[in-house]
Formats: sequence, C-alpha cells, structure tokens
Amino acid sequence: MPAPLFLSSGDLIADRRYDFARDLEARGDLVAAAELMAQAAELAPGFTSAWFALGELSQELNQHGDAIRAYRKACETDPSDRHGARLRLMRLGALKLAEMPPAYVRTLFDQYAPRFDAALVDELNYRGPQVLLKAVLSIFHGSGRPVFFRRAVDLGCGTGLAAREFAAYVGEFIGVDLSPGMIEQARATGLYARLDVADMVDGLRNEPDASLDLVLAADAVIYLPDLVPLVLEAARVLRPGGVLAFTTETHDAADVILGPGLRYCHGAEHVRSAVTVAGLLLCAITPVATRKEKGEPVPGLVVTAVKR
Repeated sequence: MPAPLFLSSGDLIADRRYDFARDLEARGDLVAAAELMAQAAELAPGFTSAWFALGELSQELNQHGDAIRAYRKACETDPSDRHGARLRLMRLGALKLAEMPPAYVRTLFDQYAPRFDAALVDELNYRGPQVLLKAVLSIFHGSGRPVFFRRAVDLGCGTGLAAREFAAYVGEFIGVDLSPGMIEQARATGLYARLDVADMVDGLRNEPDASLDLVLAADAVIYLPDLVPLVLEAARVLRPGGVLAFTTETHDAADVILGPGLRYCHGAEHVRSAVTVAGLLLCAITPVATRKEKGEPVPGLVVTAVKR
C-alpha cells in the first residue's frame, strides 16, 4: 500500500511533532506516539493528518472512544475526507454504512497508481482478471459460438489489468476509473478506445441504451456498498445476450458489510437480489479468492449474468 497520506498543517513545529510521532509508532512505542500526535493536533487544530493518525493510534491502543473523537475531528477539518476517516467511523459503529468518500478513493489510487501492478500481482497474488475471463468463457462453453464482444466497458479499470486479459475477445474497450492517476496508467497500455474519469455508476450512465456487449468490473464493486444502482445501469446499457461479469469480496451473511480491509463485502444474497431486480439472468455465482492478505485468501465471489 502507498505511504500514509500527509497534508501539512502549515505549522513547522506541529509537522515535526507529527513526524516524530510516526517515528515512535514505527519503533512500536504507541503510547508515546499517541501523546506526541495529540500535541501536534492541539498545536494546529486544523491538522487533518494528525487527527487521523491519532485516531489510528487510539484504535491500536483499543481506546475506541478517543479514536472516534479523533476521526470526527479529521472529518471536520477535511470535509472531503481524503484520509477515509468516515470509513473508520463505520467500522467502529459510530456511523451507518454509507458510500465511500470519492475524494478518499481518488486520493488512495492516485497515490497507488505508479506501483499498483507490482503491489497487487506480486505482493497480493491478485488474479481477478484471470478469474473473470474463465467465468465469462464458461458461459459459452459447448455452445459452438465464437466468443467475441464488439464493445465492452471496464469499470474501475485501474491500470488495465482486465483489458489485457480480455484483449483478444473485445473489439473496443472503454475504461472508467475515478482516479486520474490510474487512467493515465491505463492510457499507456493502448488498449482503450476511450478512458473516462468517473465513478462506475456515472460511467455507465454516460452510455446509450443497448450499446455494450460486455460490462466488466474486476474487484471494483468492493468500493460500492449497494450493487443495485450499478447492476440496473449495466442491464440498461447491455444489448440482448450481453454479459455482466464482476468479482467482489464476500462474507457469510446475506447483507453488505465494510470489511477489515476497508472494502465492502457483499453477501451472496445481496448479489442475487441485485441481479434479479435488474432483470438479468444469473449464470453463476461462484466462491473464489482473487487475492491474499497477510498470506491468507480473501473470500470472494465471481458473478456472471446475461441480458435476456
């Protein structure tokens, strides 16, 4: 993952105390780090990065009340929430489950873009695009029909990993991503006819009715709490016989939760319901792990559906 986001307070002393606190944290002295981070925040009350870091330190020390107060200050001092303090408040039960702050997602992946492929593939054994391709090809197995999609959209396209995997089966690819940094990485691949900086649902809304043959989302819907708006738009833009395919993280219950990795985990029942509401035919919903974290597979689903 990229280094923690740092937004200067504009106060040299406060910034230095922040740095010293981070050094103490790296050495394992969390109590001293939290004390010094609190001093940095008190010196510069608008110091969002210090408030957010204090929230993280307080969580590590199991001081959840202090963590909630610090995260709320981070939200107050940066309403766009580039650090993602609202997500931490959701995990702590201090806020209801809601959409991710767009500025947080954009900032995270702009930071991540230069080393995204190496981090995801080499460090996390990521194989989402391969899993998706296998799932899509299985729809056509035994049909005798050639697998080819004239026009496809790659939602949350990132650096273009999914487009690389599907390139032989797609005539024209459109890429959509909220991060300008990711879009620039994707542009360098030369695989896309068009690239749009937009969230996934808005990206689909820009497409005419029945204009696409394939809608892909490789580990992208994990940044959406509710799948229904996206699947409804996918159903609208797909031609009859068109395919929706995506991967997501999951958990044992039916609903949606914000997981420990600060990504949404969709229960299988939520996925089935979204596909049904949109009027698509569910082809398969299969348990799969597309990545590892801390050496352990992350439970997930690969989903395919077809427009009747």
